[in-house]
Amino acid sequence: MLLDTVLGWFSMDMGIDLGTCTTLVCVRGEGIVLDEPSVVAVRKGTNVVLNNGEAVGLVAREMLGKTPGSISAIRPLKDGVISDFEITEAMLSYFIHKVHGRGNLVRPRVVIAVPSGITAVERRAVIDSAERAGARKIYLVDEPMAAGIGAELPITDPTASMIVDIGGGTTEVAIMSLADIATSESIRVGGNDMDEAIINHLKRTYNLLIGEARAEKVKIEIGSAAPLEEEMTMEVAGRDTVSGLPRKIVITSEEIREALREPIAAIINAVTTTLEKAQPELAADLIDNGMHICGGGSLLREMDTILANATGLKVTRVEDPMSSVARGTSVYMENLELWKDTMSNGEHGW
Repeated sequence: MLLDTVLGWFSMDMGIDLGTCTTLVCVRGEGIVLDEPSVVAVRKGTNVVLNNGEAVGLVAREMLGKTPGSISAIRPLKDGVISDFEITEAMLSYFIHKVHGRGNLVRPRVVIAVPSGITAVERRAVIDSAERAGARKIYLVDEPMAAGIGAELPITDPTASMIVDIGGGTTEVAIMSLADIATSESIRVGGNDMDEAIINHLKRTYNLLIGEARAEKVKIEIGSAAPLEEEMTMEVAGRDTVSGLPRKIVITSEEIREALREPIAAIINAVTTTLEKAQPELAADLIDNGMHICGGGSLLREMDTILANATGLKVTRVEDPMSSVARGTSVYMENLELWKDTMSNGEHGW
């Protein structure tokens, strides 16, 4: 313990929100120091990262959907869990070294937020990847807990706090009290599924094929979970699946809302299921405390409205919803002695 404390003086310990779409890194006393896409560009058929291992994050995202046959731009996490171990290790190594500095002899301690519903094997994969990427000690915290702390909810009090974290690959729903999760649901549905629903709608309805980046742009610009006061239209360009030629069409916010119906319904179902499992006293607390939403998916227009209509609760989108989980991991790192018994960890030397 004394050695670890001394080492802590010389290392830049960090909290990481290892997301399907985006990875954020927080450093004690500095806040968020890195916010980059969870994308890696490699030589096709290999795990060799391009540009001497530097084609990670923002650089790699620019290559998505535009790579020649010899290059692949890969998202190494799918539905909130590692789908490619070696690429995840390379990505984490790049991010850790970018923040910590390659010249520092003392490796950092790292707190990583993970979906609450992942298996023990999937948790072990995260720990192993982080250790091989250069972390001295690794602690895992459930995303809803990190989100609740990052949103400054009173999760340590004897009252119910409810968080809905709609990420790229997963949606985490939890009711927390006395510094623990009382009941929760974790589903592998999120913003990526909304993008996929838009791609499928345009392909099925217009024979138009678009990529992930363009689908996300459609979602951001005209997507909504409930009817808008003033509906919108948008021009979208892609490839005609019949002629094979480029083509442009005009789409409406109404049809995009219909396309998003299925993933949104899955999120609503996870929320209502969590509420149905809550103890009566905790459920009663939520009448006053309401529900808080965060994550990129919470920014979809009228998401708060449709959740309020489905549950009858007051729904509040937290301040800076994209970074609440990352901020929570930083708080965990700053108070390790207080929180470490609530976290999974991998302690394998230094």
